[in-house]
Amino acid sequence: MPKIRILVLGTGNMAANHARHFQASPDAEVVAGVDIDATRARAFSEEHGIPHSFGDLDEAIAWGAFDAVANVTPDKFHHPTTMKLILAGKHVFCEKPLAETYPLADEMATAAEAAGLIAMVNLSYRDVPALQTAHTMIARGDIGDIRHVEASYRQSWLVGNHWGDWATEPRWLWRLSEDHGSKGVLGDVGVHILDFASYAVSMTPVALQAQLATFHKAPGDKIGEYPLNANDSAVMSVRFENGALGVIHTSRFMTGYANTLKLSVFGTNGAIEINHGPYTSLRICAGEDIHNQAWRDLHADPVRTNYQRFLTAIQLGENAEPSFRHAANLQRVIDRCYDPDTSAAPAIA
Repeated sequence: MPKIRILVLGTGNMAANHARHFQASPDAEVVAGVDIDATRARAFSEEHGIPHSFGDLDEAIAWGAFDAVANVTPDKFHHPTTMKLILAGKHVFCEKPLAETYPLADEMATAAEAAGLIAMVNLSYRDVPALQTAHTMIARGDIGDIRHVEASYRQSWLVGNHWGDWATEPRWLWRLSEDHGSKGVLGDVGVHILDFASYAVSMTPVALQAQLATFHKAPGDKIGEYPLNANDSAVMSVRFENGALGVIHTSRFMTGYANTLKLSVFGTNGAIEINHGPYTSLRICAGEDIHNQAWRDLHADPVRTNYQRFLTAIQLGENAEPSFRHAANLQRVIDRCYDPDTSAAPAIA
C-alpha cells in the first residue's frame, strides 16, 4: 500500500508535533509545508526534511501531490482553509477547535460527510491511556449508571512564570484579547475538558448553565495593543442525556497547577477518577469498596494516537473519532456558554 502523502498547513508551534508524528509512521510521508509566510514555510520544511514548501494554499492545491492535510493554522483560518481542501478532495486532520462557531463547524462537518472524506480533529487528550481505559470501563457498566461528573482543566500561567512572562509576550497576550481572536480560556482549553468528560461517559451535555469571568490584570485592562477582555475562568453546570448532572470548569488562575486535567465520574455501583498532569493516575472505587470508600489504582495500556487513527481511517476509507461531527457538537455546547441567556439552562438543541 503506498504511503499517505501529508501536507502540513501552518508552520507555527504545533506544526512540528504534526510533522514528527506523521514522519514516525511507516504509513505516511510528509511532502510539503505551507504557510502564508513563504520564508517560514521554507525554513520549516528544511528543518524537518520535507521536500516542498509553499507560501500559498491555492498554489499547493494546484500542485496537488498530496492526499491529506494536517491543518495547524490559527483557529479563525480552520474554516476557510478546510473548505478549500474539502473542495479539492483532500482528507483533513484539523487542530482544535474545529471552528470559531458551531454554524461554521457544522458546515465543515457537513461538507466532509457529503464528500466522503476522512475528517478528524486533534483532540489530543484522547491519546491518554487512562481516559481510554475509563471510557471502556464506564461503557461496560463497571460503575453502574452515571449520576454525577466533575471535570476541570487547570492552568496557572497568569499567576506563575513557569511558561514565561505573560504580560510581555505576544504568544500569551493574544490569548487574553478578544480583539485578537481569542475566545478566552473556554475557547482555548475548554473544548479539551468538555471532550475529556464527554468521551469518558459517552454522552455530550444536553443542557447547561454557564458563567464566564474576566479578571482585572493590568492598568486600564490593556497592555499595548492588547485589550485584556477575554475570559480567564469558565464554569459549566451541565445535564447529560441520562439525567446525570456535572460540573465542567477551567481557569488560568488555578494556582499550583501548570497544566492538569482532573475527572471524577460517579455511578450507582462505583466511581472512577483520573488525574492527568505531570504524572497520570487512574483509580476506581467499586464493588465492596464502595462501603468503606477504598480506592484502587488501575493500569492503563498504551493506546494508538489520533495521528495513527487518522492514517488508518484513510486506509480503510472509514471515518474515525474524534470526527468533525463530534467536534461540531462540542462547539455547539461551547457556543452556548457565550450566550448571556445560559443562566436559564436552555436545552442544547
